Amino acid sequence: MAHTHSHPHAPLSSRALRYSLAATFAYVLITLFAGIRAHSLALLSESGHNVTDLLALLLSWVAVFIQTRPPSATKTFGYHRAGVLAAFVNALTLVAIAFYIFYEAFLRMRHPVLVHPGIMIWVAVVGVLMNGAISWVLFRAAHDVNIRSAFVHQLGDTLSTAAVIVGGWIIMLTGRTWVDPALSIGIACLILWSSFGIIRETLNILLEGAPQGVSAERITASLAEVAGVRDVHDVHVWSIGSDTHALSCHVRIDDMTLSESELILRQVKHLLNAEYHIMHTTIQFENGDCEIAHGCVIPIGSSKSMHEPLKVRR
Repeated sequence: MAHTHSHPHAPLSSRALRYSLAATFAYVLITLFAGIRAHSLALLSESGHNVTDLLALLLSWVAVFIQTRPPSATKTFGYHRAGVLAAFVNALTLVAIAFYIFYEAFLRMRHPVLVHPGIMIWVAVVGVLMNGAISWVLFRAAHDVNIRSAFVHQLGDTLSTAAVIVGGWIIMLTGRTWVDPALSIGIACLILWSSFGIIRETLNILLEGAPQGVSAERITASLAEVAGVRDVHDVHVWSIGSDTHALSCHVRIDDMTLSESELILRQVKHLLNAEYHIMHTTIQFENGDCEIAHGCVIPIGSSKSMHEPLKVRR
C-alpha cells in the first residue's frame, strides 16, 4: 500500500487578514452605534451583514494559524475540522440574525420610524471606502482560495453598502421612510444567502462528501488513463478542511517490482494534485481481483483476506 502525506503550504498573508479583521470590526461597531443613533434598520442590518465578513475573515485567519500546527497522535489530520465546526455554528447564528431583521423590518413597515438619512449616508460612505480598501488588500494577497473567497465576500459588501447611500439619498429627497426597512430586507437576504452557502459547505465537509466540483467518477476515469493502471476502484474522496482534500483508492496494476510501481505512483499523485488539488492520498496497489471492487461490500463470514497484496519480485 502506498501512503502519502502532503499538506499544502499556500503563501497566505496573515498580515493582510489581521488588518482586514481590525478594520471590519471597527466598522461593525460604527454601523451598530450609528444605526441606533439614526434609528436606521438598514444600518443595523449592515452591521449584521458585516459580522458575516468578520467571521469569514476570522475563519481565514484561523485557517492560516491552524495550518502551522502539525498533526498529533490523537489529531492525525490536525485541527482543520475545528474551523469547520465554528463556521457551521456561526452560520446558524447568522440565519437567526437575518430572520430577526425580517421581523423588525415588518414592524417598521407597519409603524414607520423617523430616520436620519444624513448619518446613514456618511456612515455608508465610510463603509464603501473601508470595504473597498480591504477588497484591494485581499485582492493583492489572494494567492489562497480562503483569501480569494474572503475577497469576493468583501467585494459584495462594498456594493451593498453603496446601496445604503442610495437609500439615504432617496429618504432625504422624498421623505419615504419605508426605504430604510426595504434596504434592511435586501441586506438580510444577502446574509441568508451567505449563511446558507456556509452551512451547505460545512455540512458537506462534516459528512465527508466530495469537494465541490470533484466526483469519484471523474477521478476514477482520469486515473484509469494513467499508463500501467489496469483498474481503479474503492475510490473515496473527502475534505479534511475547507481547502484540504484527501483521497483513498485501490489501483490494480501488473505484477512488477516496487521500483517499477513507484513510477505509476508518481504519475497518479501528480494527476491528483494538478487536476483536482488533492495532495493527501492513500493509494493501495493490487495485482489481483479485489473482493470490494464492485460495490465496496465485504461478504459476511468470509475468512479470506480483504485485499490481495501487491506481489513484489526480488
